[in-house]
Amino acid sequence: MKTNLEDYFKKNKEKFDFAEPNMGHFERFQNRLEGDSQKSEKKGGTPWYILAVAASVLLFFGYWMGNYNQNDPNRGLELAEISPQMEETQNFYVATIQKEVEEIRSMQTPSNQRIIDDAFKQLELLETNYQKLTLELKESNADKRVIYAMITNFQSRLLVLQNLMDQLEEFNELMPQENKV
Repeated sequence: MKTNLEDYFKKNKEKFDFAEPNMGHFERFQNRLEGDSQKSEKKGGTPWYILAVAASVLLFFGYWMGNYNQNDPNRGLELAEISPQMEETQNFYVATIQKEVEEIRSMQTPSNQRIIDDAFKQLELLETNYQKLTLELKESNADKRVIYAMITNFQSRLLVLQNLMDQLEEFNELMPQENKV
């Protein structure tokens, strides 16, 4: 195949080679090459030490922000920070709550918006209470009563979401009947 193409181009060379460059093309090209090489030697780009200083400043800032957030007195202690079992428990509840919220959002319509908004206000209150519990957990050095209260908070959120799902299903069953009458 390669030889066929080579033979074809050799035989039809006149068809492909029909334009000549303008007079002085090669000289202009050579001058540009020489000019670019002189510019690049003078310019040199950004000195490496400026980049090194910038990187050091960014690393220092990142380290400071990381320590600042960990030492924040308003930051509580999450269940996941106590033990691997508590991390698994927290991850389970968070994932389940997120799944339920997504399912509810998919069922959202203008007619059931008020019911959903009321339930989400209850969830916000429970989230605020949970944040207070994280602070209590930090102060109490992982007291089991606070841990149980945090788990109960997650369970309460799931209960609110399950009740909302039941209400939405009832609402959807009633809506077609009302429209038929």
